[in-house]
Amino acid sequence: MTSPLSGFPPSQIRRLVIKIGSALLVDPAGEVREAWLRTLVEDIVARKAAGQQIIIVSSGAIALGARRLKLPKGGRGSLEDAQAAAATGQIALSQCWARLLQDKGMTAAQILVTLDDLEHRRRYLNASATLERLMALDVVPVVNENDSVATAEIRFGDNDRLAARIGQAARADAVVLLSDVDGLYTANPHVDASAMLIQTIERIDARIAGMADGGSASGMGSGGMTSKIEAARIATGAGAHLAIISGKVDSPLSHWSNGGRGSIFLAAPAKRARKGWLAGRLMVRGRIIIDSGAEKALGRGNSLLPAGVARVEGAFARGDVVDIIGPEGQVIARGLSEYDSEEAARIAGKRSEDIAALLGHLPRSVLVHRDHLAMV
Repeated sequence: MTSPLSGFPPSQIRRLVIKIGSALLVDPAGEVREAWLRTLVEDIVARKAAGQQIIIVSSGAIALGARRLKLPKGGRGSLEDAQAAAATGQIALSQCWARLLQDKGMTAAQILVTLDDLEHRRRYLNASATLERLMALDVVPVVNENDSVATAEIRFGDNDRLAARIGQAARADAVVLLSDVDGLYTANPHVDASAMLIQTIERIDARIAGMADGGSASGMGSGGMTSKIEAARIATGAGAHLAIISGKVDSPLSHWSNGGRGSIFLAAPAKRARKGWLAGRLMVRGRIIIDSGAEKALGRGNSLLPAGVARVEGAFARGDVVDIIGPEGQVIARGLSEYDSEEAARIAGKRSEDIAALLGHLPRSVLVHRDHLAMV
């Protein structure tokens, strides 16, 4: 039975983010696969005519720039090479998108972001406002990571998770990742003939996460199935569906709408805006491992008390983002710590009335307040 969400029809999906990877957009010689790209633009034209708003997240700048600069290893031999290739290739990439969209009567806008832009609350809100205004003006935003200035510490590292965060910032209804495979399989279909496609994923649990293959098959991009599942966590937690479909065919969106295979991760109920932003953050400074009693308390909407903490890992300051780990080893929540890591470790497992005697004062009775905590 075909899901009514198959194809992400404009009648149900008002705003859609489409992510295109380097291996789909750029051929091994470092040239844009323009014939294929034109078929995707035709898909976009049809969807916009049907009332769907489109945001594009496009890879390809490093691959394009590396060819022009004759850099080895596709421009990824060093951070400096990648930054130079990105700076050069981004011009070619944006010109290509602007020209092809303009040929069909559409206006393109370029937005370059770093991980830090979307982790910083005020800059995140600025990006959200810009996307909203562009949508109102009937413009097609083309987003990419600003690899010309990003370093290892402030990089997404893949455009799958960037697409999910952009979807969150834009309040999109769905995200579609065009991939070299047509969905999530029970095993790597390139090496296991018995692998089966999973068409609908209602919940990302340990079984689903264990099916991921972290490699990028083309060697040109930086993502793999692991990054796509992480993207699905972000998107679904923000109330958006996420699909993985094949981009190796012409007109990939039309192909999917007409019965092509794919995997859809179903959206969870959307969190309040600030908690959704918090749950989708990628820069995490530490981990707080809790017991089963604390896990149940968080599930009921309570704050995290020191008494329910088994141990603390990492070095973080008060106000930093930490992952909260359940007794089975899974991340169950993310929040802002009320204590630095040294004090958090000292009060772990202690009741609130004992903390004052231990620290000499009781600045805060909770380790992570429920107002600054999001279940994931």
